[in-house]
Amino acid sequence: MSPDGPIAYPETVRDTVVEELAGRTVPDPWRWLEGDVRTDERVQAWVAAEGALTESYLDTLPGRVAIRDRLMKLWNYERVSLPRRRGGRYFFLRNSGLEAQAVLCAREAQDAPARILLDPNGWSEDGATALGEWEPSKDGRRLAYAVQDGGSDWRTVKVLDAVGGEELADEVRWVKFSGLSWAGNGSGFFYSRFPEPRAGLEHQAQNLDHAIYFHRLGTDQSTDFLVYATPDRPRLIHGAEVSEDGRWLLISSAEGTEARTELTVIDLTAPKLAPKILVRGLDNDWRLAGSKGDIFYFVTDLEAPRRRIVSIDVGSEMRRRREIVPHGEDLVADALVVGDRLLVSLLRNVASELRIYDLDGRLMDTVVLPGIGTVSGMEGQGDSAEAFFAFTSYDRPTEIHRLDVGSAVALPYAQPELQFDREDFVVDQASFTSKDGTVIPLFLLRRKDVTGAAPALLYGYGGFEISLTPGFSSAALCWAAMGGVYAVANIRGGGEYGKAWHDAGRRANKQNVFDDFIAAAEHLKGQGVASSVSVHGHSNGGLLVAAVTNQRPDLFAAALPAVGVHDMTRFHRFTAGRYWIDDYGDPGRQEDLAVLMGYSPLHNIRDGAEYPAILIATADTDDRVVPAHSFKYAAALQAADIGPKPHLIRIETRAGHGAGKPTAKQIEEIADLWAFAAHWGGLNV
Repeated sequence: MSPDGPIAYPETVRDTVVEELAGRTVPDPWRWLEGDVRTDERVQAWVAAEGALTESYLDTLPGRVAIRDRLMKLWNYERVSLPRRRGGRYFFLRNSGLEAQAVLCAREAQDAPARILLDPNGWSEDGATALGEWEPSKDGRRLAYAVQDGGSDWRTVKVLDAVGGEELADEVRWVKFSGLSWAGNGSGFFYSRFPEPRAGLEHQAQNLDHAIYFHRLGTDQSTDFLVYATPDRPRLIHGAEVSEDGRWLLISSAEGTEARTELTVIDLTAPKLAPKILVRGLDNDWRLAGSKGDIFYFVTDLEAPRRRIVSIDVGSEMRRRREIVPHGEDLVADALVVGDRLLVSLLRNVASELRIYDLDGRLMDTVVLPGIGTVSGMEGQGDSAEAFFAFTSYDRPTEIHRLDVGSAVALPYAQPELQFDREDFVVDQASFTSKDGTVIPLFLLRRKDVTGAAPALLYGYGGFEISLTPGFSSAALCWAAMGGVYAVANIRGGGEYGKAWHDAGRRANKQNVFDDFIAAAEHLKGQGVASSVSVHGHSNGGLLVAAVTNQRPDLFAAALPAVGVHDMTRFHRFTAGRYWIDDYGDPGRQEDLAVLMGYSPLHNIRDGAEYPAILIATADTDDRVVPAHSFKYAAALQAADIGPKPHLIRIETRAGHGAGKPTAKQIEEIADLWAFAAHWGGLNV
């Protein structure tokens, strides 16, 4: 097989399924590909045939091995997470470089030697069983941790003695979309779960009736206490967090991905656990920053589209609110109560600032950051002036800094040794104008000696109020190191400028997202930055890539939609898909369906148009965006008259939506995608 020769695709049976939806007839000839790949023999045969074709094609690509080797070198650096201090003990994750999974470690004091508590690398032969959420008890003596297998969103929670290292007998199953929060006395922990699904539907059935339970150490899960549920509102999803003093349980409830939450509190010292509404109605975003006794501090967009910080007295029957940090020109990205201070991360023009306020809202200091980049996380407690924050940028792998909030002095705590010379690369922030005149920011990463037009790889997301702030990626740096331009467009639908920026790219406004991304590609070509443009996106970004490829197939050299949402008429019928109605709209409503059908990748493939080369990526255990989206999209592409370039699908095994994917699988996937894009984009490897 030649990478530029004709391709004989496997034959995919076309059914005559037609669905009546919101007064509209929608053909669905590939419905049978929604069968579970783990059990449906027809789907398994199709996956095997497509996988064999894709692998044989990828084997022909020049530079594939060289790209993989370069990625391994760039990936091979120490990565350390933010430490969590509990009872004087520090807990953190560490990956020495190419380990399949990060290892959970502990230190008895800040500068004490690290010891390994949990090493997931021995949990499975293929490295695909991962450590998910984890939380030490408040005294640091116990550790609740979640096990994630094969990339699934389902978790099994276990408990470790953090002092002696022995595993306790406790086990909690069917946990999903859950934090872990310990009771103040360490007797057990709160968690969220769904009912056990019917056998065979674990990875496809809708997730309903989320509830919060308390597990007491040393007991069987069957005796776990139901703390909070809303059977009359089965679509709600709930999270629970115990206040630092152990008195209050704060419950945050939401119906979808839109940042709109209700708040409920339970006094854990009362004779009877009685939920009391703190904030009623799914109208605004409320994010806990911390508490001091009965005073809770929240980041909220109530009367503040770029967010502000308010306090609520949860012990008062009046639930008195007080503004602490008012709404301003900059977006409040995060906040944390540390000691008697409020540490606030803000976004100004898509880059971070870090400020320190007192608890009355007076600005005390501004922390000097290492450069232009992102404060990607903060850790600290209300009983200490010690805080940690993570900092990263496109040319700077994540660093951990220790901050004294009293003096505002930040010192490096964990800095990786670079596998490249930062002086060889340059990061620029530019902007371009979209179709309707909106100015959109754009980040560019390239080698310093690449001064003319070069093959560009454009990345975007554009949804769910997720901001694409500067952050290090070995994959992005690899593309730049090969002589290409890596571009990130901060298109609407994200959260870079707050609620209005998000609203401008969701539901009926979704076309703005595609217009912005198309305008980014046109800008890169028109300004002489790009000799060709290939596009890449993940999840909602996979939808983005597929949609713009349908709308402007002439504009792109290659398209790489990964784990994307491609059937906009049926996304809400699987697992967590119903949560996305906030961003996409409801296919069951006539006016929403008209919008969705206008861009749904599966339904807008243009027969007779010349399409770019397309390599779809998905995984067999993705129970967030089920792989049927990608299966059906691939079948439709291969059946269409859209030109001779390859339209292939790469299907990873024992992997899911992304979380927990072993390092080796990540490197192999990126090497395949980059080799494909390099070949069709004209980048010599």
